[in-house]
Amino acid sequence: MDEREFYASVLRNPFNRELLPRLAAIGLGQCHLTAGCLFQTIWNEMSGRAPEWGIKDYDVFYFDDEDLSWEAEDRVIRHVSEALADLPVNIEVRNQARVHLWYGQRFGGEYPQLRSTRSGIDLYLISGTCVGIDVQTSEIYATDGLNDLTSGLLRMNPRNPKPDLFVQKARSYQERWPWLEIVA
Repeated sequence: MDEREFYASVLRNPFNRELLPRLAAIGLGQCHLTAGCLFQTIWNEMSGRAPEWGIKDYDVFYFDDEDLSWEAEDRVIRHVSEALADLPVNIEVRNQARVHLWYGQRFGGEYPQLRSTRSGIDLYLISGTCVGIDVQTSEIYATDGLNDLTSGLLRMNPRNPKPDLFVQKARSYQERWPWLEIVA
């Protein structure tokens, strides 16, 4: 699957198709639609399921290092929630400039201070899931390409090696898409 085919498949999910232009209109810095709403849409299509099946949330990453306070991020979260309140999906908005401030408390371990939205995408636990779409340009960002994603291979991301969390996440995916293969 090339980037053009990937983008066309992602748009078969009606919520992705609706979110991309609406997020672009909101105008958040370095805004990307990312994570499960993209790769799970692909896996659903490959499994013959509805594109939106089983997707628990739609992740929106942006980058604003001007104000790293929770209050600033919360204002953005509330603004996006209000602008997209008519959509019957859970939308998770996170400022990648401040993830390092809370990651350790929530997940344990250290997390680097990020310099961009894409550097956050680069650190997903599973290599093939490191994908995002820039909402302004529609550019596909796939840190490790699309081969593992479209081949159903789940490999631990060498940029963020967390074996226990990797296995937990990979198994949760495999429960929903049994054809996925966990690669040690």
